[in-house]
Amino acid sequence: MSAVDFFVPEARKRVGDAVEAVERETAAEVVVTVRKRSGHYRQTDLYAGSALALAALVFLLFDPHPFEIEWMPVNVIVAFVVGAGASLEIASLRRLLTSRRLLRESVLTAARAAFYELGVAKTTRRGGVLVFVSMFEQRVEVVPDIAVKAETLGTEWNASVAALQASIEGSPDFERFLTALGSLKTPLSRALPHHDGDANELANEPVMA
Repeated sequence: MSAVDFFVPEARKRVGDAVEAVERETAAEVVVTVRKRSGHYRQTDLYAGSALALAALVFLLFDPHPFEIEWMPVNVIVAFVVGAGASLEIASLRRLLTSRRLLRESVLTAARAAFYELGVAKTTRRGGVLVFVSMFEQRVEVVPDIAVKAETLGTEWNASVAALQASIEGSPDFERFLTALGSLKTPLSRALPHHDGDANELANEPVMA
């Protein structure tokens, strides 16, 4: 399993089916969006390039072998480009070099913005729930609207959210994600029970970006 599994057409349908199954038991409106990343992290690339350039300069200055002085600036610049390029192209390296706090804050900010951009805050009963998946950061943010009361969700809600996060960390597992998504049904049906005539106000298939 990999992050690619989340973006294939079949995955969209299966996520949509899972959301529909949850919404049959609750008045909540669940919206899933999957993003490739939530931040640009250019500062990480600059840090990586600067670190490698500094290491190259130290090597050139203190290694006992002779070097042509006029080539030193070129060597340092090449080292910077290689370091910055490696950070840009190798996701695991870029993630490792980026602080966890920045990763977390980037996803949280993007999730809160998506909550309004996707209309999750505009449901009739204010029972929207956004499941925001950010693949580069390997994080999931679940953002409920005001009618989804924390005191009625219980410990099962926390377990479901933790399971969603666990399905994305390390090596993203689409099957585990679907299982965790489906487990939202029990706490949501308790917080917002389904009633006859409840309308499906938001699309079930995930928004990919």
